[in-house]
Amino acid sequence: MLSLHQLTCFLATYEHGSLTGAANALGYAQPSVSEQIRALEKTLGVQLFRRVGRGVVPTSVADTLRPHAEKVLASVEEARQAVASVRSFETGTIRFGMFGIARLYAGASLIADVLARYPGVNVELVGQNSIAVAEDLRRGRLEAAMLAVSSVNADGLTVTPVAREELVYISADPAHLATPVTAHRLSLASLVMPETTWAEVDSTRTTLRQMLTETGRNPRSKIEVEDIETAVEVVGMGLADSVIPHGAAEQLLPRLAPNAGWVSLRPRQFDTFAVVHRAGAVLSPAARLMIELATERIRSVAEPINRR
Repeated sequence: MLSLHQLTCFLATYEHGSLTGAANALGYAQPSVSEQIRALEKTLGVQLFRRVGRGVVPTSVADTLRPHAEKVLASVEEARQAVASVRSFETGTIRFGMFGIARLYAGASLIADVLARYPGVNVELVGQNSIAVAEDLRRGRLEAAMLAVSSVNADGLTVTPVAREELVYISADPAHLATPVTAHRLSLASLVMPETTWAEVDSTRTTLRQMLTETGRNPRSKIEVEDIETAVEVVGMGLADSVIPHGAAEQLLPRLAPNAGWVSLRPRQFDTFAVVHRAGAVLSPAARLMIELATERIRSVAEPINRR
C-alpha cells in the first residue's frame, strides 16, 4: 500500500539523484530509503529509478509521479498546519479591533460569546477610535475589526457594512426635543461632543459636517470631552446638548441623564458599522470567528445591513 513515507523518500531521491543523498537529507539510514523505494515500486508495479554509477536516474514514470507526490505531501502539510492553527487558536490570544464605543454595544457580551466556545483563549478587544484601528489594520498589527466607517479611508482595506445606527439629538430641555432637529437648528445649537482627540476624523462628526454642508457651518461645540459618558452627563446637567448613536442614548440616558431625552435629526443620519480587514488577506480562524460573533452582536442591537 502506498504511504506518505514512501512518497517522501521518493521525492528526496528524485531531488538528490542518489539514495545516499536522500538518506542524508531525511536523516535516515540509506538501506531504509532503498527499502521504501523498492516498496513503492512494488506497489505501483513500475521501475522509478535506474542506477547509474553511485547515483540514480529517474525513469519517465518517476517524472510523471513527481508532481502528484508533491501535491499529496503539500496537502498533508496544509492539513497539519490547519490543525496546529486550530490547536493554537484554542489556547492562544485573539485580538480584534473595535470602534470606540463598542463597549456599549458588544464589548463584554462579545467576550462572553468567544469564551463560551473557546474557554482556553485570551481575548483582546483593541481600539479607542475607528481611524486609529484602521491604521493598525494597514500596518498588520490587527487582522480584522468592526469599525464605524463614515470616515474610514478604504484604500487597501476590504470594508463590508453589516449594520447601521441612527444618530440622535439628546437634550435636557424638552423644547429642544419638540420636533426633529434640522441642519439649520443643529448649526445653531450649543453642543458637547465626545472624541475630542479625534475631532477631525470622528465618524459621528464627519456625518454631521456632511449634514451641515448646506448651512455653510460646522457643528458648534461648546464643550469638548473624550468619552461619551461624560458628554451625556453634561447634557443631563443642562449645560449643552449632543448628538450620539441611538443605542448609546438608550443605554446611557437612564443611568447618567435621566431627565434628558432624544429626538431624530431631519433628515435622519446614521453611523455605519462594518467588518474591515486588509484587502486580499487570508484570515485566520480566530479572525473569522471574531467577525462572525461581532457581526451577530452588532446586528442584534443595531439595524442590520444585508448584502445582496
